[in-house]
Amino acid sequence: MFDIDGTLVDSNDFHVEAWQCVFADAGHDITRDRIHGQIGKGGDQLVPALLPDLDEQAVDALCDRHGALFKREYIAQVEPFPHARDLVARVHDDGMQVVLASSASGDELDHYVDLMDLKPLMTAATASDDVDRTKPAPDIFAAALAELPDLGAGDAVVIGDTPYDMRAAKRCGIARIAVRSGGFSDGTLREAGADAIHDDLATLLREYDRSMLGVGRG
Repeated sequence: MFDIDGTLVDSNDFHVEAWQCVFADAGHDITRDRIHGQIGKGGDQLVPALLPDLDEQAVDALCDRHGALFKREYIAQVEPFPHARDLVARVHDDGMQVVLASSASGDELDHYVDLMDLKPLMTAATASDDVDRTKPAPDIFAAALAELPDLGAGDAVVIGDTPYDMRAAKRCGIARIAVRSGGFSDGTLREAGADAIHDDLATLLREYDRSMLGVGRG
């Protein structure tokens, strides 16, 4: 199960910038560092963490503005990380099922699938549109598991870049590989439940045979 933002594609800084613009337009002065610390969550979880006094309607309005701004100004600038598709292809060619599991919207997920030509390699995908709560709630990974009825949590591994990927996967009982490409520290990733940490997907591909993907997850 691959996360997308910060894992497959280099988008985290663009999301931070979009959120900062949206918050500033609404009269909220929130620093980039504070926003970055919440990246990996969907807006339903990110906004209340930064602005806990807002009601649900206000949270939804900010999420809608962020989504519109990101798609209008930023998504076309997002590029895949080097060798990201190569790793997905290696996993696929090794006989594993590839699932995308992201807190992004369905439209954003579809954009990245097309950008990286992932459709021939993937079995299923889950996005924020498919669940009630995004990461760090376990819903997205639980929904992904439901797409694979012949497999259980013990058969899966999550690859993500944020502590919220790690926490959500851990709550589902899924093994966890973290990558540093999202900008979170090793300590933060380990505390959240990472079983292994690699610099990025290119490094994981290079170290594949001795990684959790190559030697098992027991």
